[in-house]
Amino acid sequence: MKWLLSQRHLTARLIAGSLLLLLIGCDTPNYEYLHLPGTEPAAGGNMPYTSAIKVSSGSILFLSGTSGAPVPHSHPHNPAEFDHLGWDAEAQTIRVMDRIKATVEAAGGDLSDVIQVTRFVVDIAKNQDEITAVMNRYWGKNHRPASTSVEIVRLASDPRFILEVEAVAVID
Repeated sequence: MKWLLSQRHLTARLIAGSLLLLLIGCDTPNYEYLHLPGTEPAAGGNMPYTSAIKVSSGSILFLSGTSGAPVPHSHPHNPAEFDHLGWDAEAQTIRVMDRIKATVEAAGGDLSDVIQVTRFVVDIAKNQDEITAVMNRYWGKNHRPASTSVEIVRLASDPRFILEVEAVAVID
């Protein structure tokens, strides 16, 4: 009988300890920014992205390419469904970021959980600065995902779209 009580006590202590570790772990980030020399914020680096991010825990969420197209829309695409949209870089980037935000939140995370983005941009010279400014407003002052920008000729959905973004998030 004494052995059974000690087993119950041990089990209760293990459960309590596990819960405590779980709670403590929830306050720590599930990733770490890795900056190359000279790109650290303390060194005055004002990069619109982070060189790399090391993931230590969490669930990985892969977001499909997101454009400024309304959801849902027809497939094959019907350009008339897009006629009412704003076509400048700012308006398109806001729609893209709102969709990314909604998708990450649906998975239980927030935009600070996005660790990597690939931006497909039509005419980078013309559009990249405005796209970056809008995206940085969404990321906030202290978060910059790893990022790659690729210049493309056009997007598949409609030639008026200038941006599509795919992303990876890590959610606790």
